[in-house]
Amino acid sequence: MTKYLEDAKIIESKPLSSDVNILKVYAPNIVKEAKPGQFVNVEVTKQVAPLLRKPLGVADVDITTGILTLIYRILGEGTKVLASLKVGEVININGPLGHGFSLHAKKPLIVGGGCGLAPLIYLAKKLCPKPIDLLMGGRNQEELFWTEFYKDTCGEIFITTDDGSVGTKGTVMALLPELLSTGGYDYVYVCGPEPMMKAVSAACEKSQIPCQVSLEKYMACGIGACLSCSCGGKNNRRLKVCQHGPVFLSTELEEW
Repeated sequence: MTKYLEDAKIIESKPLSSDVNILKVYAPNIVKEAKPGQFVNVEVTKQVAPLLRKPLGVADVDITTGILTLIYRILGEGTKVLASLKVGEVININGPLGHGFSLHAKKPLIVGGGCGLAPLIYLAKKLCPKPIDLLMGGRNQEELFWTEFYKDTCGEIFITTDDGSVGTKGTVMALLPELLSTGGYDYVYVCGPEPMMKAVSAACEKSQIPCQVSLEKYMACGIGACLSCSCGGKNNRRLKVCQHGPVFLSTELEEW
């Protein structure tokens, strides 16, 4: 698969919530190659600091316009700088990188929490018109702006919130076991906080339903050279999230 180092013009940059932003850039070369579940490495500044590029999952692409959509939570210095950039500015992006999701599911369940819902948007779009259900978890009602991104691709959307302000109170695990037993799903895709993904993976393995997880690790290079994103696979195999992933079958992983 071809990778590009592309100067991308910012088309849109705005907040979706108090700490989550959406960024749309014109990057036609990356867009034509990107697959659901892959990521890009974004150079947020030409200055010395922050030095490292920021890895961000591909949230969506528009082949017709060449627009790449990225959604990220503002946490550290890099994302703060990224959020300060204006429409019309140009940022350098490397990608697409890594391996994405399998698309062979016949009746998939997508499970996402927090900003883990970002890379699942393009997945749902590519799986359409298959019968797709979505199980979405969030801390509170403010985080449920995500439903707008899925309303045209998913059938049933099941919601849980930590505070019970919308949907079922609790984590996605409050609903997942029942869904797995009654929904007739043949595949599960999950991305979100690591404890949530581990719990979802365990439930899927118990129900003998294949599950793909999208891992997020600290990445210094994004191309498999620095080993900062390694994790433990079965049979003592060391896996690099940026190179072998970020998407893995849950049964491939031993220690995350």
